[in-house]
Amino acid sequence: MTTSNTTAVLNPKTAIVTGAGSGVGKAATLALLAAGYNVVLAGRRAEPLQEVIAESGAGSRALAMPTDVAKVESVQALFAATVKAFGRVDVLFNNAGVGNPPGSFEDWTVEQWQGVVDINFTGMFLCIQQAFKTMKAQSPRGGRIINNGSISSTTPRPNSIAYTATKHGVRGMTKTASLDGRKYDIAVGQIDIGNAATEMAARMATGILQANGNIEIEPLMDVNIVGQSVVYMAGLPLNANVLFHTVMATNMPFVGRG
Repeated sequence: MTTSNTTAVLNPKTAIVTGAGSGVGKAATLALLAAGYNVVLAGRRAEPLQEVIAESGAGSRALAMPTDVAKVESVQALFAATVKAFGRVDVLFNNAGVGNPPGSFEDWTVEQWQGVVDINFTGMFLCIQQAFKTMKAQSPRGGRIINNGSISSTTPRPNSIAYTATKHGVRGMTKTASLDGRKYDIAVGQIDIGNAATEMAARMATGILQANGNIEIEPLMDVNIVGQSVVYMAGLPLNANVLFHTVMATNMPFVGRG
C-alpha cells in the first residue's frame, strides 16, 4: 500500500476544488490529494482536469467534473456528483476566477465587465450557496469553505477595476458567510495570494505597471506554497477558523510603499 493510500484511509475527507485544471487550483488539488483527501476537480474543460488527475496518480480518489460556476444548474450537478461519488463534502476551495479584460475600462463592453462578474463573484456565491445546502444536511454536519480572495480583495493594481471590484466583493461574502455558517458548523475563510508563479501571474516576471506609472519586474513564489496553505486551512478542526490568510512573495510591492 502506498503512502498516499494509507493517508487516505486515515483521512477520508472529500474536497471540491473549482478552477482545478491549472495554476492555484491545480496546486491545491495536488496538495490535497497528497494529504489523503478525495478531491473532485471542477473546471470548464475536462481535459486539463484529467491531466491533473493523471499527474497526481490518485486514481479513484479523484474525480473530474466539468463545471461552469456561473450557472446554477452546473454548480448543483457538481455537488450532487461529489456526494454520489464520496458521500459528503468536507471542504470547498472556491477558487475559480478570471483576470481583468485588457486595456482601459473606459473601452470595455458591458459583456467584458459581466464576464468577470459572472465567474469571480456570482460563481463564488453559487458555490457557497450550494456548499451550505450540502454541508448542513450531511451527517456529521458541517464543513469548511476557503474562498480565493487575492491580495486584490484589499489592494488594487492600476487598470484592474473589474477584477478588484469582484475580489473586494468576495471579502464581504467571506465575512458574512463566516457568520451565517456558524449555526451549521460551517467554517468560512479566505486565502489572499500575492504573486504565485502561474500563467495568470507570468506578466509579473516581464514587468507590470505600478501605481506610480513605472513598469517593474516583481518577484514570484512557487505556486505549490499556496497548495500547502490550503491544506493547512482545510485541516483545522471546525471549531477553529483562519478568517483571512495572506501568502505572498516576500519582496513583492504590497506592504507599505513597496
